[in-house]
Amino acid sequence: MQAGRANGMAAMIEAFLEERSWLLADGALGSNLRARGLDAETAPELWNETHPRAVRRLHQDFVDAGADIILTNSFGANAARLRRHDAEDRVHAINVLAARHARAVSDTIERHILVAGCVGPTGEQIGADFSDADAITIFGEQIEGLKDGGIELIWIETMGSLAEIRAAATAAAAAELPYVVSAYFGPALTPTALAAASPDFPGTLEALGVNCGAGPADVLVSVLALTEALPEAVIVAKASCGLPHIAGERATYPATPALMAEFACLAVDAGARIIGGCCGTTATHLAAMRAALLAHTRGPRPGAADIAARLAPFAAPGAALELGDR
Repeated sequence: MQAGRANGMAAMIEAFLEERSWLLADGALGSNLRARGLDAETAPELWNETHPRAVRRLHQDFVDAGADIILTNSFGANAARLRRHDAEDRVHAINVLAARHARAVSDTIERHILVAGCVGPTGEQIGADFSDADAITIFGEQIEGLKDGGIELIWIETMGSLAEIRAAATAAAAAELPYVVSAYFGPALTPTALAAASPDFPGTLEALGVNCGAGPADVLVSVLALTEALPEAVIVAKASCGLPHIAGERATYPATPALMAEFACLAVDAGARIIGGCCGTTATHLAAMRAALLAHTRGPRPGAADIAARLAPFAAPGAALELGDR
């Protein structure tokens, strides 16, 4: 991605990708912990303290399903979000625990499992709620905790603001850690804008991509745009299992393991090198994705019509028209 790569991390990722053309990232943490008893009022990150066995069991389930990359249970473990739970004074400790729980699983596996420190958005607006410098400080505190817990790189995800992505990237670079950026696209940020901005990100950007969204089809539209703009980059595709149906405190997601397996193969055809799942993606989904990828021979680059036909209609109005049938 960038000329200046850091301390062997690029070599490690390239070694992974020399063995096969793709890596499988894990599934959802929050929605799976909710399904295992986490109530709607409790931040998933607090389970690092109160339910460590459940957190480690989920990491283990993803590894058993075939994940090459697992993300720490730290998506919202920054001071801005933890303040809502009166836990902003425990940012460092919670992130250390999140990293140690993932490492406790990865270190028992013979194959190399990459442990990535998950850094999600603050939930606030830079420029309105706080400054760029404040955001860098907030992310820096979280990243130092993840680093002290033993992660190998930072995974910046579900951010829909270039300012916030840059702040998190700046904090990762200050901690001398390589990082991945996996964005959430919407009116404020498009794949084209992210691709154009990425050469100016500080430090060592290892991969770039998209996660969450309205479902697999929408994520693939973004993957096509990113791979066209950055044909040499390592592109991430980590889709949600569609928009959830909420009944009380229970959420169900429409995408089946078979559909997510189809998504994984299409993601490879579209040029993604790291494939995984976001909201609603269980270990069962992930196992189906890995089996499909192992059996898959890369096919032609899909067009929007191909994706729509194989994964159901686009959830984002006009997405196929904006992309064109490439």
